[in-house]
Amino acid sequence: MHDIRAIRENPEALDAALARRGDAPVSAALLELDAARRSKIQASEAAQAEQNKASKLVGAAKAKGDETEFERLRALVAEKKAEVAAMQAEAKELDAQLTDQLARIANTPADDVPDGADENDNVEVNRWGEPRSFDFDPREHFEIAGVAASMDFELAAKISGSRFVMLKGAVARIHRALAQFMIDTHVDENALTEMNSPVLVRDEAMYGTDKLPKFGEDSYQTTNGWWLVPTSEVPLTYTVADEILEAAALPIRMTAHTLCFRSEAGSAGKDTAGMLRQHQFEKVEMVSVTHPDDSDAEQKRMLRCAEDLLERLGVPYRTVILCTGDMGFGARRTYDIEAWLPGQNAYREISSVSTTGDFQARRMNARFRPEGGGKPEFLHTLNGSGLAVGRCLIAVLENGQQADGSVDLPDVLAPYLGGRRRLSADGALT
Repeated sequence: MHDIRAIRENPEALDAALARRGDAPVSAALLELDAARRSKIQASEAAQAEQNKASKLVGAAKAKGDETEFERLRALVAEKKAEVAAMQAEAKELDAQLTDQLARIANTPADDVPDGADENDNVEVNRWGEPRSFDFDPREHFEIAGVAASMDFELAAKISGSRFVMLKGAVARIHRALAQFMIDTHVDENALTEMNSPVLVRDEAMYGTDKLPKFGEDSYQTTNGWWLVPTSEVPLTYTVADEILEAAALPIRMTAHTLCFRSEAGSAGKDTAGMLRQHQFEKVEMVSVTHPDDSDAEQKRMLRCAEDLLERLGVPYRTVILCTGDMGFGARRTYDIEAWLPGQNAYREISSVSTTGDFQARRMNARFRPEGGGKPEFLHTLNGSGLAVGRCLIAVLENGQQADGSVDLPDVLAPYLGGRRRLSADGALT
């Protein structure tokens, strides 16, 4: 959410920032709406003052026995009362319109975000690991012999339709092991607090984390009004809504492993094979709430937490900073980590780590009290995948595949798999 006061002071700055995203200027329309709202408030306050003045004179006229003046003043009070109510209603409606318009405007990019139109203009900032050389044509995850029988798309379609998968046996256990490995690493080594959060949330939580009103079609809503979370960023971040925290309590670092749900609106025809893009998936999320001075450093810390998981799993990856045209609505800066998938001969996104600045905090009214006192200020919020469990499963399976259809599994997963390190060609852990 943007601050209308800052827009009044420097409307050109907002329009210039949005132009970097490829968005049209909005300040003129906002300021026009804001001026109408403020004018109506001022008019209602003037009418209220006249009403109050007339109200005081009514008693005096009655006491003097001046019935004509008494009736005139009483009629004036009633007239002003109706006038005030009408103008207050109009001001409230204009305020709602302004708030709605502000809520639909994307966050402004940080100065160091590269300008660009789409993913082709993203800039690589890090690369780790050398993609493995195969002496056979590597297969996609769902084509690997040891995986195919345990990754059942037809059965899932029978139950739920397209873009769902039923994992069975060893593959289901590897998927679970990956999530446990991620959570344990974040809690034991990265000092994140594990949360077990709801996956059904109210409008306010979706709005506060910038998923509403603009992107409602991307999520699922129940018939009684709850939303299925697109990511646990929503419930974790919203824990600080309407709070005033002490500066000494910052940063707050949280992680959760949850189911996530996305309608994938607008993605028809994209990644329909395999489990790369699903309506239901699992993710281990990281959320940080920080002092504004610390948020840039916190983003780099979170990025390293995610990159380190892939390094421990032995999955080659590259990290890119998203350009202005590819960045998400609420992000001020985003780094994507892309894992190497030999079956596709491509790097594919496995994590996004974003800082929103105070964009979400303004929507949630989440603030902190500076050390030494002073007026409360808005917090900064950050979120990142650490990691997307299903996509990580894909990366592990494709990078570890062998010519006979078996898969060598990362050593770090062995404690979660009863000491076993291989998925055999017939789908058993050995």
